[in-house]
Amino acid sequence: MSPAETVAAFIAAIEAKDVDAAVALTAAAISYENMPTDPIVGHEGLARTLHSFLAPASTVEWRILKQWTFERTVINERLDRFQIGDGWLELPIAGIFEIDDDGKISLW
Repeated sequence: MSPAETVAAFIAAIEAKDVDAAVALTAAAISYENMPTDPIVGHEGLARTLHSFLAPASTVEWRILKQWTFERTVINERLDRFQIGDGWLELPIAGIFEIDDDGKISLW
């Protein structure tokens, strides 16, 4: 897969609330960096974090508004939407993904 395809597959897994599939697209030493919190490193921490984000939502939509790819780096501007109860939580996001030599997300 190209870096953009890897990120698209990751986002599709998130939208499907399939944490195992999302984590499988990441490197063992993945670093998830969401300011202002400290980086979360490794599959276990990433899986725990994704479960906590996704569990309250009945539906998840991550709409990519713009995306750029530079070699192995994918940058996207997104609107991450989580349906919780009768309402939607919408978060404007700028995401950066670095893809390693094995085609896995090593930095998010």
